[in-house]
Amino acid sequence: MAEDSPFTVDADWLQKRLGEPGLTIVDTSWYLPAQKRDARAEYDAAHIPGARFLDQDAISDPDSPLPHTLPSPQHFAQYVGAMGISADDTIVVYDGPGFFSAPRAWWMFRVMGVFQVYVLGGGFDRWKAAGRPVTAEPTKIAPCVFHADFDTARVASLADMRRIVETGESQIADARSPGRFAGTEPEPRAGIRSGHMPGAHNVPFSALAEDGELLPKDRLRKVIEDAGIDLSKPVVTSCGSGVTAAAITLALETLGHTDNRLYDGSWTEWGGLGDTPVVTGKDRQ
Repeated sequence: MAEDSPFTVDADWLQKRLGEPGLTIVDTSWYLPAQKRDARAEYDAAHIPGARFLDQDAISDPDSPLPHTLPSPQHFAQYVGAMGISADDTIVVYDGPGFFSAPRAWWMFRVMGVFQVYVLGGGFDRWKAAGRPVTAEPTKIAPCVFHADFDTARVASLADMRRIVETGESQIADARSPGRFAGTEPEPRAGIRSGHMPGAHNVPFSALAEDGELLPKDRLRKVIEDAGIDLSKPVVTSCGSGVTAAAITLALETLGHTDNRLYDGSWTEWGGLGDTPVVTGKDRQ
């Protein structure tokens, strides 16, 4: 395991263990349209030997109008079981840049009861650039039964967020860019207001990593505390659609902060409603 976080592994660690029984590698890449990358096509062209591909759009709740909504435990279990993933496996998830969509998959597996799940530091882009093994061969999959043990306490609902904004009972950490947080940059989704929830703190997910790897603990703590987050108090993480919020969750857990939840609807839900309070500017307000 990587020394500084109990939730990440480095490329050397993984390469030494390729092909080991009980080790499952999952490409969980997902990209915004602006990134102009096709995650599935990239996986088909080259992936870490033995890796499966998890489609973050396909594994979301089919009945939700919001993107990337956490599916029911039954839907999740059916999807990952068909991928040949067991809750008893040691699971390593990765994405292209290293710290974009992989933490969301890490969080989903943990919420569904898997604790031997890790993010590959540096991601596939660095793995490939270093000349490590890649293949275009389809991974042979033997479907299995995945037993989900859903931890509802780790997910915040719209009703929870309305109460939190009103009472201040929990801190809100928003992973979006400073421009989107302040309302000076438009939201990438049509019909969504710009700005942030009253009282929210801006912790851009990009500030938590360097070269695709989570920052060392001392620097991580500084970034989070400089954003105004008190690590002795509860935190709810949020972002645009629930993906990069998980990067803050991973950072918090790395620092030993366990009293946290993720707001799954995130800004797409909050900013898309007409009756939720929205503020602009860099300050929390």
